[in-house]
Amino acid sequence: MSTTKRNILFYFCLALTALVASSCNSSKSDKEATQNEKQPVDYIDPIIGAITYGKKSKDAHGFGKTFPGAATPFGLVQLSPDTVSDGDNGSGYSYEHPTMEGFSFTHMSGVGWFGDLGNFLVTPTIGKLQTNRGVAKNPESGYRSRYSHDTETTEAGYYAVTMDDYNVKAELTSAPRAGIIRFTYPESDSSRVQIDLARRVGGTSTEQYIKIVNENTIQGWMKCPPEGGGWGAGQGKADYVVYFYCQFSKPLKDYGIWSADIPDVPRKMRFIRRDNYQDSIKNAEIFEGKTEMQGKHLGFYTNFSTTAGEEVLVKSGISFVNIAGAKENLEHDINHWDFDKTKQDARDSWSKAIANISVEGATDTEKTIFYTAMYHTMIDPRTFSDVNGNYIGADKKIHQTKNFTYRTIFSGWDVFRSQFPLQTIINPTLVNDEINSLLQMAEYSGNVYLPRWEMLNSYSGCMLGNPAVSVIVDAYEKGIRNYDIEKAFTYSKNTVDNTGNGELGYSNKHISKTLEYAYSDWALSVMAKSLGKDDIAETYLKKSENYKNIWNNEVNWFRAKDSSGTWLAWEGKTVHGQGCIESNPYQQGWFVPHDIEGLKELMGGEEAFKTELVSFFENTPDDFLWNNYYNHPNEPVHHVPFMLNEAGVPHLTQKYTRQICSDAYGTDPYGLCGNEDVGQMSAWYVLASIGIHPIAPGDNKYQITSPVFSDIEIKLDQNYYTGKTFKIVANNNSEENIYIQSMTLNGKPLNRFYITHQEITQGGVLEMEMGLKPKIN
Repeated sequence: MSTTKRNILFYFCLALTALVASSCNSSKSDKEATQNEKQPVDYIDPIIGAITYGKKSKDAHGFGKTFPGAATPFGLVQLSPDTVSDGDNGSGYSYEHPTMEGFSFTHMSGVGWFGDLGNFLVTPTIGKLQTNRGVAKNPESGYRSRYSHDTETTEAGYYAVTMDDYNVKAELTSAPRAGIIRFTYPESDSSRVQIDLARRVGGTSTEQYIKIVNENTIQGWMKCPPEGGGWGAGQGKADYVVYFYCQFSKPLKDYGIWSADIPDVPRKMRFIRRDNYQDSIKNAEIFEGKTEMQGKHLGFYTNFSTTAGEEVLVKSGISFVNIAGAKENLEHDINHWDFDKTKQDARDSWSKAIANISVEGATDTEKTIFYTAMYHTMIDPRTFSDVNGNYIGADKKIHQTKNFTYRTIFSGWDVFRSQFPLQTIINPTLVNDEINSLLQMAEYSGNVYLPRWEMLNSYSGCMLGNPAVSVIVDAYEKGIRNYDIEKAFTYSKNTVDNTGNGELGYSNKHISKTLEYAYSDWALSVMAKSLGKDDIAETYLKKSENYKNIWNNEVNWFRAKDSSGTWLAWEGKTVHGQGCIESNPYQQGWFVPHDIEGLKELMGGEEAFKTELVSFFENTPDDFLWNNYYNHPNEPVHHVPFMLNEAGVPHLTQKYTRQICSDAYGTDPYGLCGNEDVGQMSAWYVLASIGIHPIAPGDNKYQITSPVFSDIEIKLDQNYYTGKTFKIVANNNSEENIYIQSMTLNGKPLNRFYITHQEITQGGVLEMEMGLKPKIN
């Protein structure tokens, strides 16, 4: 080979090597970039909404009331910090509280009533054993501790904080039916884990049992009937037993049980706040080395020495069925001591859950709000059955399900509006689960009608209306039907017959009830029509017009009247009360979602309807906090912005929904302007921010509005829907270009401002051209 050829070959090989190296380095860089790129799950921040009242409070209803701790999608366990046990602090945590009681395994999310759960409170302590929680002003009086938000970390499936009074770092993560805590201690010969078995948000458990199984394990239960307070200070009739099977990474060598000789009074908050009650807990008798006990106010502790930085882990399975179920749940979910593995599994579960909707083309702030909102819509209705399918039914007996997950916490009056319509698109199996659960509750309770606000099988009766009927009808009309359809219809009919406008044709002294019952009558008529029950359909369609019976021409608005037909005193549309629940006549009066044309006629026609609706929004304050006009913090008005489409001014729907998304939601604890209400507040944002939202669940229509994001992709469940994905594209979208100029659906012009459920679920593309100025026809 000539020198020239050798040189050519040499340089060729050199160039090839460089190219290969460059390619490898490029692949490595691409991989690193992908790994470092922010994923949707990274935008989830559970601290959003995690406050009840604080310096920004302007009313008695408070803010989001969510919990900041670790959960999995629709899981049975929510392992979260607790700052408070009483008052209107349903989640047990509020950001502006300066001290912390510990960490419990069950929590409610965003409820606006006196809360419940908060069971199995685990607290790391050092020094003298104290058996009562103490008070925030003097944390040394109990086992609670100061903490700083500077040490808090809130992520999807993970929470961490340092208990300052003990210098112990606590890290929490969850599996669906179990949780694990990692405590990192300082050097101490008086370190401890203690568990308050009597603790319950809004009251106490009334009886507890604990047994030390072996040197690493305890098991037991806590009874939580209404006499112990809890949900609605006992008025919510929550009646349940929590079972636990708990293990410690550090062997139990020096342990005991405490038992308080408490006064013989009800266990509701107004009694247990009293000094004599708290003193009895503070002076509880300590039983060192006791291996088994049953009593009215028990706690457990284990003492040990620790070196600086020593980690001690506590994990527990939780069941509402029995101890065996709690044990099986733990062994199935966390059969190891690898905290980081459970944390990663929790994160992965959230990544998968929120992948049903992906968004692009907005700020990181808007993505944080969106993906956290998605997260909050996937807390409830939570799993209530064990991994083996066992669950406690409304008859207090053990049942087993093999073809659905039994679910609980149905905040019906709130969630029928946005939360369940959202789930019909992205989680139809969940909707089937909930309907099956509601039907079993109706059957096993003996009521044969559906609960309005259900918690752990209790018919709390909270709020009004017949929302379960709406949920069932909406699902049925959308083709979600994996349940006994005839039973679903029968129980729905029983529900509207049991709780409705009755022979009067209106509800005595009530605007809210009259209008909401008229809507559920309409919903039943829709399902009856679809089932070929034409006579029933006609009867209930006529009943759905009963809202007209309380229209008063004198005041030109809805007005309550008594059973004799006498109108109640009138104080004006914007004055709360007057037959309205958590609203005023102006706000509640827009709730005729099923008959907007009839509402227009009552008001005097299209122009009068539009003028009144526009005025409603023009008087709304810019901060969207509690007010007498469009009151986004509360549910009765959540459909109203989309009625502007029906008023012939769709550009105002676009204007106001973008404004609400921008100004009523945020990225800090005050980021929810009102109670989260078990997913409803966040579901409204999810739907509105992607450009769709229903007015009347059951009619299969979503109103179209201006999306916050430029590119949206919805993944569709192939077990239910023919399409694979549905995309919404908003070209030229920005904070300024909020107005829809034109639209196409699958390439064809769309000249209406609604889209059907079927059009979405068969897949396709809704494409919008956005602009700076309203497009007014």
